[in-house]
Amino acid sequence: MRNHLKLYLPFLFLLLIKVNAFSQSSKLSGSILSATDGNAVEFASVALIQLPDSTRAGLGMSNEKGVFSFENIKPGTYLVKVIAVGYERTQSKTFELGNIAMVLPALKLKGSVKTLKEVGIIAKTPLIEQLADRTVLNVEQINTAGDNALDVLKRAPGVKLDKDDNIILKGKSGVNVMIDGKMSYMSGLELSTYLKSLPGSVMSKVELISNPPSSFDAAGSAGIINIKLKRNKLQGFNGTANIGAGYGEYGKGYGGTTINYNIGKISTYARFSYGYYNSFNRLTMNRKIGDEQFNQRNFWHPITKSSDYSAGADYYINDRHTVGVLWKGSSAPYTTNSESRSINYNAANQQMGSVYSQNPQDNTSGNYAINLNYRFKIDTAGRELGFDLDQVNYDNSRTEQYFNSYFDAAGSRIGEIVNLRNKGFGDVNIYAVKIDYVHPFSKTLKAEAGYKSSWVKTNSDVSFDSLKTSNWINDPKRTNQFIYRENINALYLSFGQSFKQLELKAGLRAEQTLGKGASSGTQEKIDRKYWQLFSTFFASWKINENHQIQGSYARRINRPSYSDLNPFAIYSDPYTAIKGNPLLLPSFSNNIELNYHIKSFRVITLSYAKSTDVISPVIYQNNQTKESISVDENLGRAQNLYIATGSPFDLTKWWNNNTEISFAYDDVKSAVQGRAYNTHKFSWSVNTEQTFTLPKDLQFTYTFYYGSPSVSGLYRSLEYYGMGVSARKTFMNKKATVSLKITDIFDTNKFRANLRYNNVDTYWQNQWESRRINLTLNYKFGNMKVKNARTRSTGTADEERRVKN
Repeated sequence: MRNHLKLYLPFLFLLLIKVNAFSQSSKLSGSILSATDGNAVEFASVALIQLPDSTRAGLGMSNEKGVFSFENIKPGTYLVKVIAVGYERTQSKTFELGNIAMVLPALKLKGSVKTLKEVGIIAKTPLIEQLADRTVLNVEQINTAGDNALDVLKRAPGVKLDKDDNIILKGKSGVNVMIDGKMSYMSGLELSTYLKSLPGSVMSKVELISNPPSSFDAAGSAGIINIKLKRNKLQGFNGTANIGAGYGEYGKGYGGTTINYNIGKISTYARFSYGYYNSFNRLTMNRKIGDEQFNQRNFWHPITKSSDYSAGADYYINDRHTVGVLWKGSSAPYTTNSESRSINYNAANQQMGSVYSQNPQDNTSGNYAINLNYRFKIDTAGRELGFDLDQVNYDNSRTEQYFNSYFDAAGSRIGEIVNLRNKGFGDVNIYAVKIDYVHPFSKTLKAEAGYKSSWVKTNSDVSFDSLKTSNWINDPKRTNQFIYRENINALYLSFGQSFKQLELKAGLRAEQTLGKGASSGTQEKIDRKYWQLFSTFFASWKINENHQIQGSYARRINRPSYSDLNPFAIYSDPYTAIKGNPLLLPSFSNNIELNYHIKSFRVITLSYAKSTDVISPVIYQNNQTKESISVDENLGRAQNLYIATGSPFDLTKWWNNNTEISFAYDDVKSAVQGRAYNTHKFSWSVNTEQTFTLPKDLQFTYTFYYGSPSVSGLYRSLEYYGMGVSARKTFMNKKATVSLKITDIFDTNKFRANLRYNNVDTYWQNQWESRRINLTLNYKFGNMKVKNARTRSTGTADEERRVKN
């Protein structure tokens, strides 16, 4: 307890911030409304003018409620001047301010004759934006008919997937995924399953942050991807609804709705989506075992009924205090019946025997998360205090059976069908508390500090039984319970300085990790205690109005997923298993990135990463039993050099080109199973999206992608490519949109790789149902009118990521 108290002490001082109270000062507030419809006017510039010398005593802006305020104002004679785009300039009557707070009568603005009726002066939102510290994909600018979140992510710059649908960003694995600024706390199969259940139609933006600042968790060697979901903050009641259907090899259907209700000081929203997905996966593994060949074909046919839901509310107590609550969850139960056939050939390519397996499975998985947050704007100078409290739960249960039939070289069955049963249960509970403080020293110098603690408990329970004489007999060698507890405490401090053309920001984060785990089946235990420091640096030099250079550095950590520490083997068929590793260490990486832009066009991105103790699956092959067990281990070191160019730009008024070309060099050096291993590879890829805007609100898009052979850990991946087309049309005054989309037209999107080291020689091919046709209808309802004409610019932590099955 005393050790924990040391962590809390610095933040007790943050909470005891002294706000000066001036005995001869007061507060002034008021509101700005449209004289036409009485709606609030947001983002209006408000100047407080002191008389009689007309000096400016304060400058502010109205918020989304049309409210403005000034604090610590000395008594005197004043008036208020207001300027807002699309309205005539207005000023209040002269008034006397004393020592008590004063609320002015509402100021009503008349529309300017230059105002565009009912619609604001809205700049066209680009498909991709390059901000100071991140790249933004504006999802609402693309056709997402029938897409899930994972499909959308593949269209983001520098993003691709590996053989298991793990996300790779700019050639590096180990990506942290956030949803609306909150960590998803998921990784591996759990993360990909969730993203497949999240419809692309509910996504607003995707933010790619290669080198996050110190205020973010240090976890994720490749950086952070933040998925922002749609939320309309217009006053009144509004929302969207969508429904669609698709077909690939099987049919599928989906739909959902988002509802927003904003009135007065309260902003609320709710979202629900449901999908029925009948799909497949084909897996081919050809293994060379000594002089023999072992070929395996697996067909996986899952039927998933997924639902995703969330609701939230923000209450604006006043201009300085805001509280909010968020509740979200998802469920993706599925049933499947896998079939696999494994054939063994001798050196003369003669069949020696085979195994046929059927594997029916019922799987239920779900999660929910609750967030409570509070924001306190301490003063008008920009000091701000934030507090977040999170609770997250994941649970998964499955029941599956294995019917294994063994055959000799002539195809005759050997013995009876072997009937096995596997029951598994997993539960993850996460609690986190986070405090953030912002303190500007001046208009150009700002400091940020914060604290976070998280507590995690995982419980994984697996039992394996075999059917003998009509009775299920437990197999103690394949029955296990693994419990793991972890506590991470973090402190961070950063400083940012702005000059005329240069911005600098440096930060330092300290993280303490305490972890304990135990396995009942193997009696192995885990006990981890360590501190680590993570530094970050960012610089942006605006050479002139057209040219800008940005550079960043970050030290990152990639902790093992909780299940990767479980020292227990789980079999997917008689010859294939995965096993955790209690000796697995976290991986550390140093990342550098440079960007050069001419206006909004990215001329070049150059990044370099060097990682140690890289976590990668290593195959242990038994030539006698033909078993292959995959175990995550730490490799020595890996280096990645990445270069990319390209951004969206208009070739004509009706033709937009978005082409990205990237080049990478990967080098891995390590000892694998006691032998030296070294592999390196140069690779390149191209991704292009051509959008044609035709008359009568019709849009047509063509996409093509290609990736050359590359290296990912111990895998040497082969080339991949694919193409698709889509069309969409808006009607009913742009309230309705119908979209038609065909993906992977020629059914070429397959992951293929070779794995060769020591006695392992395996060819791997994995294919999901990527060729599909989808038809989707979207409709907007409620108050969709912009309240006032204005110009718009275009523009909880690693724990959840580590949950995986």
